[in-house]
Amino acid sequence: MKNISNLGEVTVGYKYKSSIKGRPQIKTSNDAYKTVLLVYDDTKIGLQEQFIILYLNNSNTLIGCCNAFTGALTSTVVDVRIILASALKLMATGIIISHNHPSGMLKASDSDIQLTKKLSKALEAIDIKLLDHIIVSPFSGFLSFKDEGII
Repeated sequence: MKNISNLGEVTVGYKYKSSIKGRPQIKTSNDAYKTVLLVYDDTKIGLQEQFIILYLNNSNTLIGCCNAFTGALTSTVVDVRIILASALKLMATGIIISHNHPSGMLKASDSDIQLTKKLSKALEAIDIKLLDHIIVSPFSGFLSFKDEGII
């Protein structure tokens, strides 16, 4: 057998920069909406699509967030592998995703629904729940996939 002593060792960990106490706990779609609004780049919310991820622990307390992808006027590319890798690194048990519609239209497109199903299935395979998908209007309001029965 070959010597493998010179290979690096893989470890997984997450160092909180602040106490978990006092972090937002997401109990409703409105809580999720208010939280994702804090993550959006408000100078681009009416111009370019952005894709936000909230990572939650088992009590739905926010352990991390990310403005992961920014795209064009009407779409953005989302890499499911990046979402999964981050969720595993953070030891998340649930995630909420969000993206904005610069047009202000609060209707889920077929591609929005397909991405949500694809991500939900991938997360399910690693025992992480997709809790909601929030579409945000730059003008006001939001659409919750959970509230609408889409997920």
